[in-house]
Amino acid sequence: MSTEMTEPVDVVSTVKDSGFVPSPELYNADLAPTKREGRRWNAYSIFTLWANDVHSLGNYGFALGLFAAGGLGGWQILLALGLGGAFLFLLLNLSGFMGEKTGVPFPVMSRISFGIRGAQVPALIRGIVAIAWFGVQTYLASVVLRVMIVALAPSAGTLDTNDFLGLSTLGWISFVGLWIIQVFIVSYGMEMIRKYEAFAGPVILITMVALAAWMLNKADWSIAWTAPDAKTGGAMWAKIIGAASLWVAIYGTFVLNFCDFTRSAKSKGSIVRGNFVGIPLNMLLFGGIVVVLAGGQFKIDGKVITSVSDIVETVPNTFLLVLACLALLILTVAVNLMANFVAPIYALSNLFPKVLNFRRAGVVSAVIGLVILPWNLYDSPAVIDYFLGGLGALLGPLFGIVMADYWLVRRGKINVLDLFSMDENGDYHYTKGVNPRAVLAFVVTAIVALLLAFVPAFKVVADFSWFIGAGLGAVVYLAVADRQGPFRDVSGEEIAVQSAH
Repeated sequence: MSTEMTEPVDVVSTVKDSGFVPSPELYNADLAPTKREGRRWNAYSIFTLWANDVHSLGNYGFALGLFAAGGLGGWQILLALGLGGAFLFLLLNLSGFMGEKTGVPFPVMSRISFGIRGAQVPALIRGIVAIAWFGVQTYLASVVLRVMIVALAPSAGTLDTNDFLGLSTLGWISFVGLWIIQVFIVSYGMEMIRKYEAFAGPVILITMVALAAWMLNKADWSIAWTAPDAKTGGAMWAKIIGAASLWVAIYGTFVLNFCDFTRSAKSKGSIVRGNFVGIPLNMLLFGGIVVVLAGGQFKIDGKVITSVSDIVETVPNTFLLVLACLALLILTVAVNLMANFVAPIYALSNLFPKVLNFRRAGVVSAVIGLVILPWNLYDSPAVIDYFLGGLGALLGPLFGIVMADYWLVRRGKINVLDLFSMDENGDYHYTKGVNPRAVLAFVVTAIVALLLAFVPAFKVVADFSWFIGAGLGAVVYLAVADRQGPFRDVSGEEIAVQSAH
């Protein structure tokens, strides 16, 4: 995105030929609907999102853990990931279609159910979670960069012995270097992010397939299919279904704001095709790689690995080790950009539309992600579990409320123009800009979600907490929602801006 396209737009001149003038308190060039003509996200663009995100280091850690500690063998892991992928395919299509139709990002989409003012709540919850994880993921990537630097220049290890605010000199160099790279990419807008994802996707797939082939060769082309302490019978099936549910919960953030990306999708067909190849099919490939890595290493020496880095560290050739580290860095940056950078940018732009455009909101998000010293957050289980875990638990109820309102109450009929109107008679003004029915449904189900997340007595259903939260959010909202309407279907094309995303 060019600098000019991210500068605040003169609202009046933008819609000078229209009878409707959007409120500058709710509208700028980044929040505005995107014109249908010129949208650039095709099926391949959607696929590369998942080519990167599915193969993230965190996901490998989760899936390898199913073998290491979960007691699931090869076919059980593939079944769990397949079930999770099927659920995600459905949920992401429902969420993605909303963005394709309206052309607006998640904070604006939230105005439909929560009101033009009340939408700040779900947008900020999603944004806060994302900013914190942006910092944490950048720190984790910087650890990989430090390993690579020392491998190339062993003398640099002397810079890794001191401590300043929790990081060594080499740690600061690595973190700030990656931080700058991500800010640079984001400063050119969503189009640059799209191009980076398209570049990174094939790199990651080739690297991980090559790593699996290398492991197979080491294991004489056979692997162990049975996990240590393998589960059987009812316990096995409970673990499979629980793992599938947790796999969906991992994407609880993404299913909520997937419209941030699909608002520039060319068609619903592009979303379906991109999701199908990127989710169920790609997840089975991911599962196959996990089974080969875990089962291969276990067959070789009985070692149970818990992360990809356990494999990378055994690569005997420095050149190949550096290539593997570079691939992991490319991957982590790609995942961070789409999962943890875009959401807070739109949330901040929605909060201060007159002041913050995409570039400025990106810088503000990045600065917050730096000053919170995320490595200290990562080293604090209380912060991760209670603060970020608590906020994460709220995403299920939010998803249920937003989806129920859009698909079941309004049947997909949205007045896009009124999403940008301060008129008291507007469809989404409700009570002083807040829909008390949505707030009530959220408060009730948020309490339940937090109890499920933190009360030990509910540990037996902890694996299913996202589904329970989302389901309760939908049910409670449907019980209190205003179903009278009338619900109007009005295009936002007349106030839309050219898609530069």
